[in-house]
Amino acid sequence: MSIAGKTPIELRRVLHQHPELSGREKHTFQRIIDFLDDFDPDEMMKHIGGYGLMASYIFSEHGPEIVIRCELDALPIQEVKQLPHASATAGVSHKCGHDGHMAIVAGIAEWLSTRPFQSGKVRLLFQPAEENGQGAQAMLADRKMADFSPDYIFALHNLPGYPLHEIVAVRQQFNATVQSMAIFFRGMTAHAAYPENGRNPSLAISEACIAINQLSNPDPSDPAFALVTPVYTRIGAPDYGISAAEGEAHFTLRTWSEKEMNRLQDSIIAVTSGLCEKYELAYTTQQFDYFPTVVNDEQCIEVIIAAAKQLNYKVTELTSPMRFGEDFGFFTRKGKGAMFGLGAGLQTPPLHNQAYDFPDALLETGMSMFKGIISKLLEPGC
Repeated sequence: MSIAGKTPIELRRVLHQHPELSGREKHTFQRIIDFLDDFDPDEMMKHIGGYGLMASYIFSEHGPEIVIRCELDALPIQEVKQLPHASATAGVSHKCGHDGHMAIVAGIAEWLSTRPFQSGKVRLLFQPAEENGQGAQAMLADRKMADFSPDYIFALHNLPGYPLHEIVAVRQQFNATVQSMAIFFRGMTAHAAYPENGRNPSLAISEACIAINQLSNPDPSDPAFALVTPVYTRIGAPDYGISAAEGEAHFTLRTWSEKEMNRLQDSIIAVTSGLCEKYELAYTTQQFDYFPTVVNDEQCIEVIIAAAKQLNYKVTELTSPMRFGEDFGFFTRKGKGAMFGLGAGLQTPPLHNQAYDFPDALLETGMSMFKGIISKLLEPGC
């Protein structure tokens, strides 16, 4: 295993070269520990909910407790861009920028190790398995976190499509509630020459995809916003003498509220039930990969904006949340919190794109923002 770099840029590139999927972040976990060891955390809590890690700097038992969180995992995407620090793992790469998020959060450890705050605690939290929505819940369910109740918790997300270094703030909620849903259809096989003797789910699945798509309400200004995205379908098997008897369709669902998410799921089940009755099919459903909305506390947003302005970063306030999922929402249920966006460049490839690479220039911006946020909360009036 390569030794972690000793500057944030070196660390980011080493992490990019050695990505690991959700729940398998063994070497990423160790690289973060190796990096942090030089900066003497007062506490280091390891293996929280898997490969979760929390390093603490305790200035006093009095004063606020602040948590800064980032994610460890990469995506099952083959990297295509030729980089000097390209992924060495076939089919796996950091295409959401978690390598940059880790380097930012680890990068403030040196500053914390020398900063003589008179009160409070700062905890650097490194979360596994964000991409499948399981890591935050696993960490919070770990008995090591039984007393976890921070006063404030913050995170950032890099945002391609916004000017480099721009700070993006959203009041009330940062992102959508996201739920993945699969529908499994079952009929009866028949000879492909006599399909009328069976019950083939093909028409039901095709009609379901069309009808479910029509449940979308893509207007972000509408509280009833809903987005249904088909992600996978399968019908039967390539056995050409057999009329298929089973198939499945998978969707991701995005809404601004839990209420609308429940309404959307009920509508999908109603569509499915009607089509299965029409074509004499049975069906079952499965829900998974749930991401609750990140609730942005108003005080936390004001601290973020004040820190950005003091650092002379441009601030853009959005009127609608981001549409992507983020399991940081489980953490904002534990204390006042907020997530903000960090502009990654107008011409930068989008997140989850094969060519995406977190811009090194953003590392200093992210570290400066977290330092500013911490200072404002631990040194009021700064």
